[in-house]
Amino acid sequence: MTSPVRRRPRGTRSRAASAALHATLAVASLAAVFPVLFVVFVSLRGRDGWQEPTRATGLSFANYGQVLGKTAFATWFGNSLLVALGATLLGVFVAASAGYAVSRMRFPGQRPLMWTFLVVQMFPMAVLIVPLYTILGDLGLLDTRTGLVLTYCSVSVPFCAWMLKGYFDSIPVGIDEAGRVDGLSPFGTFWRLIVPLARPGLAVTGFYSFVTAWGEVAFASQFMSSEEHYTLAVGLQTFVGQQKAEWGLMTAAAVLITVPAAVVFFLAQRHLVAGLTAGGTKG
Repeated sequence: MTSPVRRRPRGTRSRAASAALHATLAVASLAAVFPVLFVVFVSLRGRDGWQEPTRATGLSFANYGQVLGKTAFATWFGNSLLVALGATLLGVFVAASAGYAVSRMRFPGQRPLMWTFLVVQMFPMAVLIVPLYTILGDLGLLDTRTGLVLTYCSVSVPFCAWMLKGYFDSIPVGIDEAGRVDGLSPFGTFWRLIVPLARPGLAVTGFYSFVTAWGEVAFASQFMSSEEHYTLAVGLQTFVGQQKAEWGLMTAAAVLITVPAAVVFFLAQRHLVAGLTAGGTKG
């Protein structure tokens, strides 16, 4: 008499499958983390220590002291922070207003407006440099932080408006009606009732706007010409010369640059999944 064949419960894995899965995840994690760890390690090797990266002796913070004390890194950092925060606040406000208007109101040109936002996203950044340069020049905003903020808003607002429109669609219209019954204006309803409920969506778009402005290189390199107006993207290029590149200083500055982005991600991360899910499934 043969014994019955044991069947694994549905949803369980064999030991071999589980081991293979964990090995794959470990390799993928190592591949993702290794470049970051290598940059941190090289930044601790001194100005010329990167040439012998396999030697683990002689680690120091000399590169960080050089970057912070003997370069204009603090000025570049401040300019980038002002530009990124300005682009984030202005861009999210404009995108939220546009997304709410399209979600709740009916007006001529409503659908063409959203399709225009979508079409704008299709243009590569290199194609936009010349027309944006001409527009900023005519407005007298070249080599100014204000011009760079407006430029970054032109990049982030279309995507953010689409995402927030989908998120506002998930909020019941009855909340707007209740606000009007209580005597609130359309803007009062939006600001006092809808915006607090849309915090996950606003967190996602705010994070996207900040990271886009914080790490952007092409526009900043072309539009900023005065050293006192350099952002980090432009300032770091001064570490690379025709004859030699200061890789020690570059890696130290790169580590310092990641700190604000990591802080913003930490503050917004609890809202990211909810905001991305709602914005991606509605509209």
